[in-house]
Amino acid sequence: MSSLLKITDLHVSVGETPILKGVNMEIRQGEVHALMGPNGSGKSTLAYALAGHPNYFVTSGSIDIDGVEITELGADERARLGMFLAFQYPVVIPGVKVADFIRHAVSNIRNPDRKEGEGLVPMREFRREIRERMEALNMDTEFARRYLNDGFSGGEKKRMEILQMAMLQPRFAILDETDSGLDSDAVRVVSEGLARLSGPQMGVLIITHHERLLEFNRPQFTHVMLGGRIVETGDASLAHELHANGYATVRERHPEAAADNAQTVAAVTT
Repeated sequence: MSSLLKITDLHVSVGETPILKGVNMEIRQGEVHALMGPNGSGKSTLAYALAGHPNYFVTSGSIDIDGVEITELGADERARLGMFLAFQYPVVIPGVKVADFIRHAVSNIRNPDRKEGEGLVPMREFRREIRERMEALNMDTEFARRYLNDGFSGGEKKRMEILQMAMLQPRFAILDETDSGLDSDAVRVVSEGLARLSGPQMGVLIITHHERLLEFNRPQFTHVMLGGRIVETGDASLAHELHANGYATVRERHPEAAADNAQTVAAVTT
């Protein structure tokens, strides 16, 4: 039986500003969902709230995986339950090699009770596994010897996250505008990498303004967020419509949510 990530009437604030105002969504393993919406609609807030960012406060509602409430769990505990977030702006960590970072992350997921410095995945096993994953993703193995995101291009940073995903094998992957700032070639490389990883064991939520990332990862469900809530849900054709025509007609169909969206944008920019 596939796992279920269920979001029910989720309200989230950042500081004193309410951003999410009753989000409902269900994602099963094996499904690809797209989340689209204008700036200030709450897309990234949903991503960070799901991952457990401490600055995003759940004021009401719930998030659960297979009936287990995770709202009060830390980011590390959520990761061990199978949550993964690919950041819009990945962090640079000079002095920490990609391979060392991933080895520790994998060890923490597979052996959550290990003590610091103990219980790491055996080096020979890890080297074999990461080499196989990198070859499958058409990545140069020298990449693993570089410092984490230090001097990386935008495309290299996003490929790094795809490699993490390949090694961690999460049940649910959230990609927060992974295509942001990438040229067409980089988007294609990242899109193909994600497509290779997608399958019955991973549910995917792709947060995007554009359709490019969805060309290789066709969503079964497309959700439109406006004013901190989901106002429309459809299939891949809805994503195509939004990419072609923008959000003007969505705002016209949902004037109350559009007004809330404008107020949120004003609140966070003043």
